[in-house]
Amino acid sequence: MLAAATLPSSHPTAEEDAMSTIATPAPAPRNTAGEAARHAARPPLMSRAFALVLVAGTGSATSFYLLFSALPRYADANGAGGAGAGLATGVMMLATVGTELVVSRLVARFGYRAVFGTGLALLGIPALALAASGSMAVILAVCLVRGAGFAVAVVLGGALVASIVPPERRAEGLGVYGIACGVPAMAALPMGLWLSDAAGYTPVFVLAGLSALAGLAAVRDLPGRRPAPEEPLGIVAAARSRALLGPALVFAATATATGITATFLPLAAGGAAAWALLAHGLTATATRWWAGRDADRNGAARQLVPGLLISAGGIAVLVLVSDPAAALAGMVVFGAGFGLTGNASMAVLLDRVPASSYGTVTALWNIAYDAGIGLGAAGFGLLAVRTGYPAAFGLTAALMLLPLLGGRGALIRPARTGPATAA
Repeated sequence: MLAAATLPSSHPTAEEDAMSTIATPAPAPRNTAGEAARHAARPPLMSRAFALVLVAGTGSATSFYLLFSALPRYADANGAGGAGAGLATGVMMLATVGTELVVSRLVARFGYRAVFGTGLALLGIPALALAASGSMAVILAVCLVRGAGFAVAVVLGGALVASIVPPERRAEGLGVYGIACGVPAMAALPMGLWLSDAAGYTPVFVLAGLSALAGLAAVRDLPGRRPAPEEPLGIVAAARSRALLGPALVFAATATATGITATFLPLAAGGAAAWALLAHGLTATATRWWAGRDADRNGAARQLVPGLLISAGGIAVLVLVSDPAAALAGMVVFGAGFGLTGNASMAVLLDRVPASSYGTVTALWNIAYDAGIGLGAAGFGLLAVRTGYPAAFGLTAALMLLPLLGGRGALIRPARTGPATAA
């Protein structure tokens, strides 16, 4: 897309138009009586199309998390050992991140409906194949294909919500979608282990496959809309935009802490970890809905800095991780910050691009999440060996604030463009 040797043209490209939309802030909205009246008569959030997206998102989340913990253990039980279990997860996440980089281009060519349906099929059909073979080659192939399918589902879920719900209720719609995907994720993660212990792995594979494929019935009836005629931003161009990179880095900082707590809290907090992680999940899920409603009224960008500070504050409490009450309190606070930051960052990214680039910024958001989790877990392990868990949690809380060094302006100053003016 970038051609340094090309002579400048008098006509801007589609990507330049999009970048100028991002970079040029609109005048700050006034709090007038007319605006208050518009808030009082907001359009309905729920529609048939939105309900169908919720069904597809719930099915994809259930399918993915049923096998997220069960499949590595299945690989270990089939003789792959711990190395094989780790390789299965690594291959899946590598495929997820790699596919996220190209989803927006696929949508630009084939449209939402076809790409989303293909993603659900890639997530569901390979899970059924596991019932026929437990060889490591099959397991890795399944992880590779399912990772690609999950990438499509998570990227297009947010993009479809942004395209379907009324613009003035977009952040709330994202919060509702986050709950629809978050609740089954919390339930499916332990359910995969419990069901495999109680009935064997085959029922887990079948349930995971059917959960994803059930979403195909919903995708079939989704609007066959395509992005706006202009070409979408490339993922590199989006990452180079300060207005987009800032919110993505804020979310990546909280995702880093999520990877750390999910991996190391059971080691550092002992028996209290399970309750603390559950409290984190419940708090984060509930906060997303509230955050969306508040963002639609007062602006999502205003939530980014408070969300990051709250998240870092919760992790800072974990310097007392040996105290069960402190571990629980820290994870409740962190969960609130994570839910606030996650929803706000997605809403801000979508507000700052035209409709054609919704897929690009949802991919950027998911890459920030996946990379943050992986890098956080790996880096914290190296740090904790030298400092111990309490000090490592304290240093993590401080490092989470690094995105603020870029300045608050890039986080809160660029105003909402919205599809009405950007498309």
